[in-house]
Amino acid sequence: MADLGNRQNGERRNFGPFCLSPTERLLTRDGRPVDMGGRSFDLLVVLTEQPGRVLSKRELLKRVWSDVVVEDGSLRFHMAGLRKLLGDGEGGARYIATQVGVGYAFVAPVERVDPLGVSVPPSIPDEATERISADTTNLPPRLPRLIGRERDVRILVERVADTPLFTIVGSAGVGKTSLAVEIGHQLSPHFDGKIAFVDFSMLENPTVVPSMIAGAMGITVQSEDPLAVILGHIRDRRFLLVLDNCEHVIEPTANIIERIVDEAPNTRVLATSREPLRIRSEHVHRLDALAYPENPADLSLEQLLEFPAVQLFCERAAAADSSLEIDEESARLIGGMCHRLDGMALPIELAAVRVATHGISATARQLGERFSLGWSGRRTAQPRQQTLQATLDWSYDLLSRTEQVVLERLAIFVGPFSIDAALDVAADTEIGSNEVAVALDELTSKSLISPNRSRVSGTYRLLEMTRAYAREKLHARGRDPYVAAARRHASYFLGELEAIGRSDEDLLQDPRPLRLQLGNIRSALDWCFSRTGDIKIGVRLAAASAPVFQNLSHLLECRSWCARALSELADPQRGTAIELELQGALGISLMFTRGNSAAAGNALARALEIATDLEDHWSQLRMLGGLHIFHERIGEYQTAMLHARRAVEVAEAIGEPEAIGVANSLSGISHHLAGDQLRARLELELALETSPPSQRSRTTRYGFDHRNRSAIALARALWLTGHSARASAVARQTVREAAQLDHPVTHCIALIWSLAVYLWMDELDSAQDALDAFTECAEVNALGPYIAAAGGFRGELAIQRGGPGEALGAIEAIEESLSRLRAIRYELLTTPFSLALARGLMQCTRYQEARELIEATVARCNGNGERFALPELLRVKAQLLCRVDGDVSASETLLKEALDLAREQGSRAWELRITADLDGLLAANRSCPSCDSSSAEAPARPRSSDARPTLTGSSKS
Repeated sequence: MADLGNRQNGERRNFGPFCLSPTERLLTRDGRPVDMGGRSFDLLVVLTEQPGRVLSKRELLKRVWSDVVVEDGSLRFHMAGLRKLLGDGEGGARYIATQVGVGYAFVAPVERVDPLGVSVPPSIPDEATERISADTTNLPPRLPRLIGRERDVRILVERVADTPLFTIVGSAGVGKTSLAVEIGHQLSPHFDGKIAFVDFSMLENPTVVPSMIAGAMGITVQSEDPLAVILGHIRDRRFLLVLDNCEHVIEPTANIIERIVDEAPNTRVLATSREPLRIRSEHVHRLDALAYPENPADLSLEQLLEFPAVQLFCERAAAADSSLEIDEESARLIGGMCHRLDGMALPIELAAVRVATHGISATARQLGERFSLGWSGRRTAQPRQQTLQATLDWSYDLLSRTEQVVLERLAIFVGPFSIDAALDVAADTEIGSNEVAVALDELTSKSLISPNRSRVSGTYRLLEMTRAYAREKLHARGRDPYVAAARRHASYFLGELEAIGRSDEDLLQDPRPLRLQLGNIRSALDWCFSRTGDIKIGVRLAAASAPVFQNLSHLLECRSWCARALSELADPQRGTAIELELQGALGISLMFTRGNSAAAGNALARALEIATDLEDHWSQLRMLGGLHIFHERIGEYQTAMLHARRAVEVAEAIGEPEAIGVANSLSGISHHLAGDQLRARLELELALETSPPSQRSRTTRYGFDHRNRSAIALARALWLTGHSARASAVARQTVREAAQLDHPVTHCIALIWSLAVYLWMDELDSAQDALDAFTECAEVNALGPYIAAAGGFRGELAIQRGGPGEALGAIEAIEESLSRLRAIRYELLTTPFSLALARGLMQCTRYQEARELIEATVARCNGNGERFALPELLRVKAQLLCRVDGDVSASETLLKEALDLAREQGSRAWELRITADLDGLLAANRSCPSCDSSSAEAPARPRSSDARPTLTGSSKS
């Protein structure tokens, strides 16, 4: 026979009309023996050992068939026979429940009695473990007391820190979230507070799971691959990611977690779900119901109050009614309700709050008549309606008709909502605002709506299962009620977002309130563009929400909704401010997510056209700024200059300091790249004088920070005009300010141009630090063009450090970087990288290749208007004339031409380098008077400084 444990104590188990005696191997019904097979008897013994607990198929097979190997079919056969023998399902009797894909549980009340007929009390839970308080990132507040979960907390605290993935699995309402939050708080010191809590209950669209995780981590995402950004942040760091309510987004979540487990070995994931994720490395912690009395009628008040389920009920009931007194009879009624509720935390809380309104006796009577708890069904079933359907039916039926309707209408919200939002969405001609306010208060008091009073304004939200249940009720009323509620919901958020757009206050500066409403904005957009939606509202909502998506760096979503709205644009909306906002946001989003495509340029150009027709000067200036950087990035510098000149005209028409600052920034940068360094300095300094302090909201609307970009361009112009110390100070300060702005694109722009300053000054350690920061920022935020550029800078730095041994690898790095940058139409770094590549080729004595490269670069710069580096290009070309042709005279002529150009540009730094080379060339000629300028042998080998063209003496001018 199977080893079923110690049965020597003679304990009997009573359930319904049955009495089970494990030691006598006897089952009786109403005192008469029941004939049953040995395996079925053993199954019954094992199931009744832990009533209410789901026993897995593997566990049952191991316990009952320990001596043989059997298939699942045998278990199903004997389980079906046992159910038939017990009369399971006859007359409402219920003994064995199946949790599909998991196992079985004995669900009838079981009373244990010893040989003398005395009830055997259940074991008392362990004492609570000491909690560790610690600051966390965005963890919700922990419960003052987590009742009945001491053992679960102890197990998880000991194991989560050393396990890649732990999933807390249990039915809806069992308390998974509360346990996960407690574990997060206790493990916070172990992870140095690096914890992110993600509540997927606010999410309807599975495709934005990675974006939601990034948002909870506080990560700015400006790429098409949020997961790459997440991995960039946590790949080599200790981090705890708590993912709550995964069941309705289980497929994408499982894939993401598997990537995190594989690529971030120091990251730990704690998930909650109604079913396992079923992926590699997963450890499952099944969260059972709270312990409750099997037979409360035989227990004293003190004994009843020792059960966690009863403690939870009493605590919540007392909180709802401070005058509530619980005597022995009341405690027995409560124990009976906890039994009927199977010890589930959430249904217990719902019932306990009702006690304040209906009293203990009435609540117990209603619960006994109506409640039936089912096990969770398959994944394809209606979400969150399998296990707590009866609980919610019961709660719903206790409501007045007005409360029912208001609850259904509030289910249209995703995540938190304000009282103003509730009044706008739930009220109509049938139910007025006053009635909605009263109903909202009643629903909150009955725990069907959860208040969050930690915020100044106060917000509310429906629990996930309540919202799903109420939404189905709303759908059941027919198409019209649902469509009406969805239209009011979309209209409310359209009005809120359009009001923000019209407001003079900078309401976009703090992204936290906006982040909380992303679920509602997405839900409204989804409905508007659905089959039953309202396209007109949807187009306006897409335009109004574009600044929000840009502010939160959800550029992929911004691009998607703008493109969808533009495809549905009605003729009367074309050429309006709505199309202007959609085209402008689409252009910026495309530029930073897909590169400098023609579609991005066309969208920005169309937006500028509309802004011009509408005589909207501020929008003209904003679009000119986008077009300016777009054409710079694709190497069309003369076109960018035209946009800068037009921006100056528009700014003069506006007449405000900020507009003047933006225009001078664009003009100054264009003149810097065109080679007019004195004018560039003047305009860039004026831009900084007139620009307001950098703000994140203003930055996100432009796509980058004009003030910060002005400052880093000024640092370059300062070095070129001979003010190296000030250039270094400005560059360092600008990079610090960009980092504080928390805008990755702006930060990368600052680092790119600071790298040029440090390399020009031969400050190679500073250049290395800037390159490391730039590489990390680019990789962490998955900014493709900047990732490609990082390889080129690594090669340039290696070449400047000198040595033929490093040059070969550096040449390959720069060539690969140039190839990748050209593929995405990013030409802004072509000239400096070509210069670096030529120097690397010279170090490897590949002079002819270097000469061809320099000549091609000179021709390109003369053609496109990028002339700031021409003096340096001509200087290097002069060196190559000596090395390749030995033509000293031509080299001297070229150096003099470069010198004149440097003086014309005001580029004192280039002037000093060229002068040093010219002096060296003339000195070499004087030391060899017999050398003819046409001789192939003249001059002698260049001095050692020419082997590395950045001359030590002149580079620090």
